Amino acid sequence: MASGRRRTVDEGTLHVTSVFQKTGDHAVLDHIPDADEEVLVALGYKQEFKRDFSLLSTFSVSFSVLGLLPSIASTLSYNLAYSGPAGSVWGWVAAGVLIQFVALSMAEICSSMPTAGGLYYASAVLAPEGWGPLCSWITGWSNFLAQTFHVYLVLVALLIFEGLLTMNSTKFIGRLNVIGTVANLIALIIFIIWMPVGSINTPKTNSNEFVWTEIINGTEWPSGFAFMMGFLSVIWTMSGYDAPFHLSEECSNANIASPRAIVLTAQLGLYLGWAIILVIAYTVQNIPDVVSGQYGQPMGSLCLQVLGPKAGLAMFSINIIAQFFVGQGCTVASSRVVYAYSRDGALPGSRWLKKVNHTTHTPVYAVWFVLTLGALLGLLMFASPVAIGAVFSIGAIAQYVAFTLPIALKLFVVGDKFRPGPWHLGRFSKPVGIIACGYVLVMVPVLCFPSVKGADLNTLNMNYTCLIYGGVMSLALLWYAVDARKWFKGPKINVDHLIHTQVLDGQGFEVNQDEISFDKKE
Repeated sequence: MASGRRRTVDEGTLHVTSVFQKTGDHAVLDHIPDADEEVLVALGYKQEFKRDFSLLSTFSVSFSVLGLLPSIASTLSYNLAYSGPAGSVWGWVAAGVLIQFVALSMAEICSSMPTAGGLYYASAVLAPEGWGPLCSWITGWSNFLAQTFHVYLVLVALLIFEGLLTMNSTKFIGRLNVIGTVANLIALIIFIIWMPVGSINTPKTNSNEFVWTEIINGTEWPSGFAFMMGFLSVIWTMSGYDAPFHLSEECSNANIASPRAIVLTAQLGLYLGWAIILVIAYTVQNIPDVVSGQYGQPMGSLCLQVLGPKAGLAMFSINIIAQFFVGQGCTVASSRVVYAYSRDGALPGSRWLKKVNHTTHTPVYAVWFVLTLGALLGLLMFASPVAIGAVFSIGAIAQYVAFTLPIALKLFVVGDKFRPGPWHLGRFSKPVGIIACGYVLVMVPVLCFPSVKGADLNTLNMNYTCLIYGGVMSLALLWYAVDARKWFKGPKINVDHLIHTQVLDGQGFEVNQDEISFDKKE
């Protein structure tokens, strides 16, 4: 491109739904970009990361975050305790299938807006006029809260090691998460085969009638409601498929590869997770001993109960190794959420958290910020089991509130102004989105209920999800009302752009620098 001449990027021809649609402006570049950079610039952001992630490595990060075996192990005391083996088996199918609708709708939005800000950027762009900052504030804080509680699972002893790995280059992180995905799959396969084959019990497995029909209500609510309460395990486990959205600025062919990775993660999570649940239902012998046994770890108790001391300890150790890669994937995804939110000035210390290291091309400060929060949340283990138990409900609710708010805005607010990306649902977009929103709308209050009621309810078995999630979000909204609304305006355009010009027809339109007005925001 000749000196003094700039190239205008017309987002209308790139299949993106951009913040520029609200302003009537257009990004301008002083060089010819590749396809991925052009899409990102059309969304208002400059390219800062290296695009070393492929479909495989992006999927590997999200599948590592999913961490099926470790995640199910973490929440085993909910599905088994609330509705027994049959409730766990059918609950996984019911909740898992409905979650696919959320994943499909998210993938469609991702294809149209492949940015690290992901859901929060989408909420800002899709919100009614004047409501963008508030909608993005709510979505961003809810997503940030959920990601933080996921990192809680990484124990303090591993935080420094996780940080040293995650601060490396995108290419290194991609390869590491491929290894993590392989490790998780190996652990899953070993569990599925070893548990029924190596069982020390006689008979080795439970009857089909017990597995498929025995709903054991472990709550004081009606069996149908207890069945839905058991969905917590599925919702918590199936909440990592948004990672490709946050990694889209580091992925090549992002507006196709990222939504594919989202759907692939959700689909494999449904099928492979159900296989794990079936193995548990067929091999568990004493549910109360697993749920509230002397070891304080349901999966550990299950492995010992089924395989015996030595083999059970070995199986549980394999689960711990898989958990390490879950933590690493969570750290990667969470750091990108912090980076994206900080890029728009929405977090304390955003000036530092948004910086991208010039050597690794990764947000190093954001990585360590996330791990510091994880270390502080780790202090909950010294509080009570109730405090730790609330983490799962909070993480599930916060995540799915962030997931569905932009879907609802797309359905009921913007209408035809939404520009589908190259990966889209076509005529199924609206019905899929309606089912996704309806499912989350029903499940959010269900996850706030304690398992007991009346005289049996006390401070030790109360569900504090409403208090903690509601308290944090209330403080965030109070901050917005008192101060943040004055300076937080949603996504910050950080590329040169034309101001108040007419819509340009076609790509490659060139204008002279002296003949246009453009803004440059650092």
